[in-house]
Amino acid sequence: MKIAIVILNWNGKKLLKDFLPSVVAFSKEATVYVADNASTDDSVAYIQANFPSVVIIQNDVNGGYAKGYNDALPFVEEPIFCLLNSDVEVTENWLTPIKSHFQSHPETAIIQPKILDFKKKTHFEYAGASGGFIDKYGYPFCRGRIFTTLEEDKGQYNTTQDIFWASGACFFIRKEVFHELQGFDEDFFAHQEEIDVCWRAFNLGYKTVCIPKSVVYHVGGATLDSLHPRKTYLNFRNSLCMLVKNLPKGTIFPIIFTRLVLDGIAGIQFAFQLKFKHTFAILKAHFHFYARISKMLAKRGKTQQKHYFNHKSIIYSYFIKEKKVFSDVHS
Repeated sequence: MKIAIVILNWNGKKLLKDFLPSVVAFSKEATVYVADNASTDDSVAYIQANFPSVVIIQNDVNGGYAKGYNDALPFVEEPIFCLLNSDVEVTENWLTPIKSHFQSHPETAIIQPKILDFKKKTHFEYAGASGGFIDKYGYPFCRGRIFTTLEEDKGQYNTTQDIFWASGACFFIRKEVFHELQGFDEDFFAHQEEIDVCWRAFNLGYKTVCIPKSVVYHVGGATLDSLHPRKTYLNFRNSLCMLVKNLPKGTIFPIIFTRLVLDGIAGIQFAFQLKFKHTFAILKAHFHFYARISKMLAKRGKTQQKHYFNHKSIIYSYFIKEKKVFSDVHS
């Protein structure tokens, strides 16, 4: 069972210099690809000169994470895709437990490793930690990370665990499942498209799993800082689109209405913090979502599973009951 590690690059020469060496050194059993999203720097020339074993796929345009991978992956032959961010440091033997689990669990379609913070290696990293879940209203959280609270890794989440979503920072998926799902939704551009893919896979009966025996370190925010209003806009807009596409029948509009209220509170909170650009980003996200709601409804699959959420309201638990760690809210 061969693995293709596919790194999406856009003007990322510095990141490639810092992180590609570990990927090449510790992934001898895999083929390493770099899918270049029409970069204008000399990152492609740098790869060609320094890493001749790396296969380069050149996309015609910068279509973001979603379209970038959709354009590149048809050129990849291996039966397992590993979609790896360019700001991830991998570790020795990181692929071994992943490959073993895929071979022994045919019902598993998607896997992520344990993701720790490159800048603080004792702690989980925001984008995925030790596996992702969502609450009833579509707000994501992780084993090891709820909102901005990052737990120290003390081995408390070292068990292999069925999860709801895997992080796009290091995202393994079977080739046939990726194509069955018709890839990422390109209307998302970037952010939460991996949760949408996992939800669509879940609706078809596939499993997503976290394998903590495999460990990687992620910088996070290397391409778009977490404090950037565009990130706020994409996260809020794409979360709403994902809900409309995947929620069980009869629950869409009550949950969207609740999200309107909760997102409004978030916007007011940003305003009180004088982060007015983020308030406007939430407003813009909602207006853009309403303009495309009919398009998202048309994308709904034939089947939606009812028991998709792990927790009723992570906002209530975190902000009202002040439960800040996953083990306190997990049921």
